[in-house]
Amino acid sequence: MMDWLALLDDHWGWLVFAALLGVGEVILPGVFLIWVALAAAVTGLLALALPIALPAQLLIFAGLCLLSVWGGRRWYKANPVDSQDPMLNDRTARLIGEIVTVVEAIDGGRGRVKVGDSVWSCRGPDAPAGSRVRITGADASVLKVELA
Repeated sequence: MMDWLALLDDHWGWLVFAALLGVGEVILPGVFLIWVALAAAVTGLLALALPIALPAQLLIFAGLCLLSVWGGRRWYKANPVDSQDPMLNDRTARLIGEIVTVVEAIDGGRGRVKVGDSVWSCRGPDAPAGSRVRITGADASVLKVELA
């Protein structure tokens, strides 16, 4: 059976590892593995060009991992990627502007409205059950409404 630790001593081990991490980034996109793959590729190229012992290769790889992930985070912070749906993970922001039905009368500024197949707490002007209101905002999970 092949000793996998001995394979890492060879520059090909690092380059294959970099390729596998690159494939992993494509399969499981998270914009993280690519930076570790870059560190592995540079370590492999250094091992090809210079006679470096395995412990030194591991230290170089660890340092390059930290450096490449730090650099990647800085780059993405300076160059944010625009989303096709910027409110994807903000459900209440996606509801703003929708007209919904009051299911429990809004009395004293508090009541409940039906949104899709669920019922949400709301705050807004007094309105009887069955009336239509427009969502104008949210405070945590309590919707702010106005008469439609």
